[in-house]
Amino acid sequence: GGFNSATDALLEIAAVTIGMDERGFVFPEHTYFFRVEPFEGANIEAAALEFTGIKLDHPLRMAVSEETAMNDIFRGVRKALKANGCKRAVLVGHNASFDLGFVNAAVARMDMKRNPFHPFSSFDTATLAGLAYGQTVLAKAYQ
Repeated sequence: GGFNSATDALLEIAAVTIGMDERGFVFPEHTYFFRVEPFEGANIEAAALEFTGIKLDHPLRMAVSEETAMNDIFRGVRKALKANGCKRAVLVGHNASFDLGFVNAAVARMDMKRNPFHPFSSFDTATLAGLAYGQTVLAKAYQ
């Protein structure tokens, strides 16, 4: 619903846990996606809705509570951590610190005690593309 993780609604969230095959190639193992109901008192920026195309009143939106979405994602991430002998997950995403800020704000709002994600470490895909391909614009790096 905007750019401020403390005041603006988290309206959609997705996560993908990854696996590694016998050749060392990574693959998407499990995908989680939720449309999320804004928390009580959340700010929702009209410009953000226009940019994302999210329609809060769409009859097929089928949004769940922030708590339901986060608990389901965290359960899946914890399962992957356990299966791989890890203690914390590291969020990977485009502008990852922005996303991690919204995850951490949701955790704080719900007073969740078992956040599987590292509280401040993340990998940003734009930065990784710059390192690997010399290009931080992902559309250009993909070419």
